[in-house]
Amino acid sequence: MDSLGVVEVGSIASGVELADGMVKVASVELVRAATLCSGRFLIYVAGDREAVETSVGLARESGKRLTGSFVISHVSPQLIAALKRSEPAMPGEALGVVECRFVSPGIHAADKAVKRSEVRLLKFVSGQGIAGKSFFVLGGDVAAVREAVDAAGEVLGSRLLEAVVIPNPAESLARALTGAVR
Repeated sequence: MDSLGVVEVGSIASGVELADGMVKVASVELVRAATLCSGRFLIYVAGDREAVETSVGLARESGKRLTGSFVISHVSPQLIAALKRSEPAMPGEALGVVECRFVSPGIHAADKAVKRSEVRLLKFVSGQGIAGKSFFVLGGDVAAVREAVDAAGEVLGSRLLEAVVIPNPAESLARALTGAVR
């Protein structure tokens, strides 16, 4: 899998129908299909570039009310993994938290951050219960996390709400953010 397709639909029912059609029209993996705040529906599919383009193309040509759609080629495997599940933080590693105004730019920023620096993408939260925003958590040594957070900020520009680096987080905070500490 080297590409990620993202489709955001203005209706939950239409989104469910599109997700079904998207996985049937091409050989893609449905990474996630879920509701967002404000009654929208978000669909992530992964696979080779041609299959993902075909799948997202079906959504674009469906006549449904899309609020956004795009394909990222050469996507980081860390991003696809983080969309499926969170990774625990390592004891003593720095954490970076990047909060974005919207989901789609957050996905781009997380992908660029992990490609720019030697960090781990521990968690990506997209729009559910946070008013359509997104945030992600990075882990690694302090300098690498700072570099990755800066890269995310460059990608996001005015869509960045806040970004912080916590050099030596309390274990309880790391556990609360990522679900566990190794």
